[in-house]
Amino acid sequence: MEFEKQLRDRDAWSVGDGCSAERVLSLLSTKTVFLAIRECFYGTTRFEDFVARIGTSAPAVSRALKQLESAGIVTRVPYREPGKRIHDEYRLTESGEDMLPVFLSLMQWGDKYLQDSRPPLAFIDRDTGRPLKVRVTAEPVREPSSDDIEIRLNPALRRRARTPDRDEF
Repeated sequence: MEFEKQLRDRDAWSVGDGCSAERVLSLLSTKTVFLAIRECFYGTTRFEDFVARIGTSAPAVSRALKQLESAGIVTRVPYREPGKRIHDEYRLTESGEDMLPVFLSLMQWGDKYLQDSRPPLAFIDRDTGRPLKVRVTAEPVREPSSDDIEIRLNPALRRRARTPDRDEF
């Protein structure tokens, strides 16, 4: 990757608190949080099932689900089985569903570099039967390498630059 000309002097600017990768990592701050998202994609909705499938303590799962709920990744939906009290199910929100490429990217990387043999799961397009792959693309769709990518400052952030000597974006 290469930075556009005005960003090449790395000492002249800083992303600061605006770094999206840092914000995502703060949100997915524990293994349990990420595994709760995994379980949502796998169809898990009930608290006791999250605890059993993730294999950690109920308090850890509770904290993870609360963190995801406060971030708008999951929402609680009440349900009641006949003769029992009301419980909550956890469902992905639109924001949570938009994490699918993040989830699949990490799985894809792990399948390639961390599995000794075939990975345990395959993600297949239901209509075509072809394996799903996450790729960085440009319109129209093509697969650039990192050498084909230029890092540019988001135009909205250009307008928020603080000082000409040391801009913080």
